Amino acid sequence: MLIYYAIAGLVILLDQITKWLVVKNMELGERIDVLEPYLSLFSHRNRGAAWGMLEGQMWLFTIVTIVVIVGILYYFHKEAKGHALFSLSLMLLLGGAIGNFIDRLFRGEVVDFVSVLIPIIQYDFPIFNIADAALSVGVGLLIIHIILDEKKNKEKVS
Repeated sequence: MLIYYAIAGLVILLDQITKWLVVKNMELGERIDVLEPYLSLFSHRNRGAAWGMLEGQMWLFTIVTIVVIVGILYYFHKEAKGHALFSLSLMLLLGGAIGNFIDRLFRGEVVDFVSVLIPIIQYDFPIFNIADAALSVGVGLLIIHIILDEKKNKEKVS
């Protein structure tokens, strides 16, 4: 169980270190190409949720984040025991939620910096950070867990 908390802690640590490096070493709006034109570091701030939605609704983010954290911890301790994929997904979600929550509490905005262009469809993906990536991977793993668990339950019934 401790290893899963270590994963959440690692997500938070990596998220906060990378954001600190961006804030300290890049001007707002500055871009550093990594794999031009597909990947770059771009110093950006987000005062809303994903894709800038609900900008300036800090009270709402605070309430939602606290409820999400409590829910994650509840499911981790009550439902995820013995389920590695479920536990991992929850701890990635926890680390991501706390990482962005720290930004909102102490900066009043979230530091985003990873800019990706998807060449096949020429889509400029919304700028994100380590916490956002952990949240996305966590949701993906949670969906996989639910599908596998549902399949296992159907096989038991048959």
